[in-house]
Amino acid sequence: MKIKIILLLSIVLFSWGLKAQEINCQVSVSARQVEGSEKEVFRTLQTAIYEFMNNRKWSPYSFKIEERIECTILINITERISTDEFKGTLNIVLRRPVFKTNYNSVMLNHVDRDFQFSYVEFEPLEFSETTFTSNLTSTLAFYTYIFLGLDFDSFQKFGGTPFYEKAQSIVNAAQNATEPGWKAFEGTKNRYWLLENLTNSSYAPLREFLYKYHRQGLDMMFDNLETGRSNIAEALKLLERANQERPGLFLTQLILEAKRDEIISIFSEAGPMEKPEVVNILKEIDPANSSKYQKIMSGN
Repeated sequence: MKIKIILLLSIVLFSWGLKAQEINCQVSVSARQVEGSEKEVFRTLQTAIYEFMNNRKWSPYSFKIEERIECTILINITERISTDEFKGTLNIVLRRPVFKTNYNSVMLNHVDRDFQFSYVEFEPLEFSETTFTSNLTSTLAFYTYIFLGLDFDSFQKFGGTPFYEKAQSIVNAAQNATEPGWKAFEGTKNRYWLLENLTNSSYAPLREFLYKYHRQGLDMMFDNLETGRSNIAEALKLLERANQERPGLFLTQLILEAKRDEIISIFSEAGPMEKPEVVNILKEIDPANSSKYQKIMSGN
């Protein structure tokens, strides 16, 4: 009996010391718009993507289970071009826990509409950072490194740089790909431009915003609400500076899409002296949603 108890305790203690992979990603693949009865391939695809995202080691760092990066991938297949070729959209969501709370702040919520890929059922998902072998795995890996970069940026100023460099290798390798989404001339809101905005030194204030808003703002609000909110107001000035450098930047739009409702909620509770400046900054950066920001002024 004693041996069994000791063995059990050893297993429990060992499990406490285990390190998890970096990513905790929920994956969903929907093919409701695709005609035909052969649906099993989509369930197999969903499992394959889940394992690719969650079972792969993406960095040299060790993560505890509770430290894993929370994200969601929603794939909507809209067309089956051939037996093994598919077209659809990819909705990616990244969330970050806030210190001393159960609240998760959305950092990115983006729909990639340039998503076309090949998938042969039961074949392993192969990936190489420097060689383009699969649009499916290159796209998934690209966004995984973006997730890691954004998350690290939010905890340490410019902490995400190594991960953006990994994403850059993927973009470089994909320049001869036939699938869309990787090239500068294909639009201003694709994978190429997302990474360009994150790595262009002219837009460095956007990455500074991520740190100041999350680490010095949200993370401080539990212990000191006013200081945390004041730091978020200062962070918004970094968005303003980047917008003055280049109005309507893709990354600025993505940040506001993720943060708009959260910012409105935070400053609706602010004092009357703080609200006008924040509202004016937000209206300048995001004039299309001016009426939403005006709600801050009437909030209690």
